[in-house]
Amino acid sequence: QVQLVESGGGLVQPGGSLRLSCVASGETLTIYAMGYYRQAPGKQRELVALMYDYGTTNYAASVKGRFTISRDASRATVDLQMNSLKPEDTANYYCFAKHHGPDAWGQGTQVTVSS
Repeated sequence: QVQLVESGGGLVQPGGSLRLSCVASGETLTIYAMGYYRQAPGKQRELVALMYDYGTTNYAASVKGRFTISRDASRATVDLQMNSLKPEDTANYYCFAKHHGPDAWGQGTQVTVSS
């Protein structure tokens, strides 16, 4: 089993920055990818960014060039640096990890972009 704990998020003005962090525990050696989804009220869940162990990354078109995903050498943490935030980035952001079992999920953290 893999457990995830998220931190970061909050309220920021348009154009501002936030950083989300997620720490994995448990069977972390079985993790081969980590990333973030987000879900806004009334909208479908959306993949924001994903990073595989070998370095390949995927980003939603709406965040390319503004968000950067990174993982540490231990592969047990994943960060999401969010720059040039827009009101449409407002959502609950969920960390996830792919491993040999069912995907693991964090508890979610709210990001609100508003003036």
